[in-house]
Amino acid sequence: MGHFVCIAQDGQVPVGLVEASSRSDYVNGTSTAPVAFLEGLYVVPTHRRRGIASRLVNQVQVWAQSRGLTELASDSALDNTVAHAVHRALGFAETERVVYFKKSVSGA
Repeated sequence: MGHFVCIAQDGQVPVGLVEASSRSDYVNGTSTAPVAFLEGLYVVPTHRRRGIASRLVNQVQVWAQSRGLTELASDSALDNTVAHAVHRALGFAETERVVYFKKSVSGA
């Protein structure tokens, strides 16, 4: 499993961060394995809407391609409509919506 981190800077000041990994487990909406997975993406509010997120995700794509990965996936909470819009603006297509459940097996 590989891991990738990249920091965007304005001069010497960090203004953005992307983190990605190579996931071999099943990733919803994908058809290959392993896939590159966008674990986290953040741009400080004062630097948003300047193409920083796009450049960071492009770096993830370069990393993924260098490892022979053909898909880049991501996820977001169902109610995080801002993240949904950012993903669409970055070229991601929504594949499915999922709600996860859990139950204790301890009998209590």
